[in-house]
Parts: sequence; C-alpha cells; structure tokens
Amino acid sequence: MDRRLTSIAKKLGLRKKDRVHTKGTSILIYWTLRYFLILFIALGLVAGIAIYGIRETALDNRYRTAGMLGQEVADRVKTENGSISIPTNLNTILDERMRLFNLNLDVCLLITDAQGNALFSRPEMSDWQIEQKLNPNPRSKEPEYQLIDTPIMSGGKEIGGVYISQYRKTSAYNSEELILFASLFGVIVLSGWLTIYFLSRKLSRPIRRVAESARQIRNGQYDIQLEVKSGERELLDLVDSFRGMAGRLHQLEEWRELSLAGVTHELKTPVTSIKGLISAVRDDIVTDEEAKEFLDIALQESNRMERMVADLLDYNAFSSGNVEVRADRLDLKLLISEIVYQWKLPHESDLIEIDYDFPNEMVYTTGDALRIQQIIVNLLNNGKQATHPDRPLCLHIAIRESDGRIKVEITDNGAGIVESDQDYIFDRFFRSEQKKRQTRGLGLGLTYSRLLARAQGGELQLTSSSPSGTTFALQLPLREFQSI
Repeated sequence: MDRRLTSIAKKLGLRKKDRVHTKGTSILIYWTLRYFLILFIALGLVAGIAIYGIRETALDNRYRTAGMLGQEVADRVKTENGSISIPTNLNTILDERMRLFNLNLDVCLLITDAQGNALFSRPEMSDWQIEQKLNPNPRSKEPEYQLIDTPIMSGGKEIGGVYISQYRKTSAYNSEELILFASLFGVIVLSGWLTIYFLSRKLSRPIRRVAESARQIRNGQYDIQLEVKSGERELLDLVDSFRGMAGRLHQLEEWRELSLAGVTHELKTPVTSIKGLISAVRDDIVTDEEAKEFLDIALQESNRMERMVADLLDYNAFSSGNVEVRADRLDLKLLISEIVYQWKLPHESDLIEIDYDFPNEMVYTTGDALRIQQIIVNLLNNGKQATHPDRPLCLHIAIRESDGRIKVEITDNGAGIVESDQDYIFDRFFRSEQKKRQTRGLGLGLTYSRLLARAQGGELQLTSSSPSGTTFALQLPLREFQSI
C-alpha cells in the first residue's frame, strides 16, 4: 500500500525534491522601477526637445529685439541734412532699452559711416576687435556671435550702419526659470512614480494573498481565510474563483478520504464473507446441501468483488489513456436492440418490461460498439437496481435526432434519485445512501460511462428524475446515411 501511495505521489509531482521554488521580482518593484525609468527617459526626451525649441525661439526673439534696437539707434543718429551725429546721451538710452528689451550686457553695438569707419562702439573696442565682430569666422558651422546689421538710410542712400553683435550661446533662461523647470520636471516624474507605485501595491496585495493561500493548499491546509477588499471586478473575480477552487479541492479531498475508506470497506466485506463461508465448509461446521449453499454464496460474493475490481481497473486504465476508442460507422437501432436483447437474457425470470421508440428510418452514428454497449448496459443495470418495490420494472428506450446529434434515452419507472444527490451522481466513488444499502459497488459506473461517451464525441446526462422514474440521455454524433 505504501509503495502504491508513493507511486501516486511521484506521478502527481509531490516529491519534495521535485518542488521548484522560483524567486523573481515582485510586481511592486518590477512595475515601479520600470515605469520610473520609462517615465524619466520619456520626459527627458520631451524636455530636451522643449529646451531646444525654446532656445531657438529665444534666440530668434533676441535677434528681432536686437534688430528693433538697431533700427531705433539708426533713426536717432541720423540728422535732417543726411549726416550721422552721435547723441551725447546715447549710452543712457542704450541702458534703458537693454533693460526694457531684457538684453544681456554682453551685447556689442557699433556705428559706422558709409566707408566703414567706426563712429561709436559699446563697449570700447580696438580696430582688431571691430574687424572680428564685423567679419566672423566663416568656417564655423555656428558662429560664436550673432551679427545684426541695420543700415542707416537718408534720402534713399545708405550713409552708414548699426551693427549689434550678441553672444549666441548665452543661456536662454535665467536661474529662476531653470529652477521652475527642474521643479516641474521633478513633480511630474514623482507624481507618475507614486501613481504606479500605489496602483502596483494595490494590485500586488491581493495577488500575494492568493499566492499565500495557494501555498497553504499545497501544504494540505484547505481551510483558508482569504479576505481581500478591492473594488476592481477582475480582482474580485480572481479571489472568488480561487475561493471556489479551494472549496472544491477541500470537498474533493474529503471525498477522496471517504472514497478510499468506502473502497476499502466494499472490497473488505466480500473478502470477509468469502473467508467465513469457506472456513465453515472446511471445518465441517456445515455439510451436505448447506455446505453447497455456502459455496454458492461465496461464489456470488467473489463475482461481485470481481466486478468491483474490474470497474476500478477500467476506470484507472481510461484515466491513464490506455483504453482505445474506435470511430466506426454504426447502425444505432440495430446495435441498441442487440445490446438490450443480450442484457435481458440473464434476467428472463425477472418481471422486466421493455418498450422501444425508434424512428422508422435508419440511424447511423460514429463510435465504438463495445464502449456504447458498456454505457447502455450500465444504464440498464442502474434502472434494474432502482426498481420500486410496489411495481414491476418497465424500461423505455427511445432514439431521437435533434440539432445534428442522436440522443438515446433510457427511462425507468423506479424510485428515482434524491434531488440532493443528482448533482453528484457522475462524481467518482459517489454512491447514495439508498444505493449503499441495496447494492455493493464502487460508484464508478456512471463516471466511467460519461468518460466513454465524451471520448466518442458525445455526452451522458441525467435528463430528469422523480419518484416516478429516471431518464438518462446518451448523446452521440449523427452520421448521415450514404447508400452504396
């Protein structure tokens, strides 16, 4: 027994050394870190593009402002007689205009006559410096200084020029603007990170609790208390589904324990009975006709035990995939008639009435004749076991077509199935209390029959059950008749 349990445990992967413990990154760390990096990179790109655009816009505005200043200076130094005269308060005017136009102190202003001779410069510059300002390095892709040229016109004639040179790489922002921009950037990054952090924590908390409950179930603790408060429908569905799964596993574990005890009891009872009967005959406790009767009873008990063992072996063989199911073209009316006829032969002495409701035309299906026979015989045996003590057994067998499928219905007039048991009759090892008192078995007949039906592309269902009788329906695929 211990070896068999060990074998089952190995198949189920329950050995300690086969358990794989994987260590990964939590959802909280995974999403917050990656979201932070993505957000930081994305905002960094946006900020870089914005800074470049603002810088170019600022330079263009400075160019226009310098042009306006140059035009004003040109108008002020021009006289009515067409000559150039430098006002004595020109520096004062320039200081006011630079403060008004928000120009930096590194702006150079130069006034020349028509021949290019310098008449005024701010700040004071040498001839070489003036030459450099008027003729920047042509090999530079982006000149260090930006030169704005405003001609001084009089009577349609150029009598001189105003040249303003400003440093191109002067910052487009002041310190306050940079601090404000950096603060705004930090607030956006921080708020985005906090948002994904709280969302991830809210998502990971119920998942972590579900994982902890799953570990408890793995360790054999099915009485879990999974309390998760969440407003998200998907998380609630996950928790509810997990609770249902845990409850179902708990129920299956209880059924397994009860089934193991039931199987042990059902197999032990005939063995004990056979042992007692044979011992009585061997020890001459009973003799002659009574001894023969004891041996007949022992033979019947051994036959019952053989059937139970056969059911268990058939179920295990099908569960392990060792049962072959054919897909032959079958005449269903002929097949059902032969199965019922063979089943009725051993029960000729019993008062069993069977009536048929078959269609007039031929009915063909695809399946395995042997497996269909196992299903039908099991349903007929169940009908016989459900015989009501106050009336003889009557079985009604019908074949109907609907929605491209064939339905074989077997109806008895027995005592019916208790309503509380109807949802469990196809569960393995399940046997109602009434059936336990009347007949011996393992509760695998209907379970095995449904598996056989599904293996052939069909289904086995309990259609109805009441104190006046029970109806089971075997659905099979319909195959159209083709004349040869």
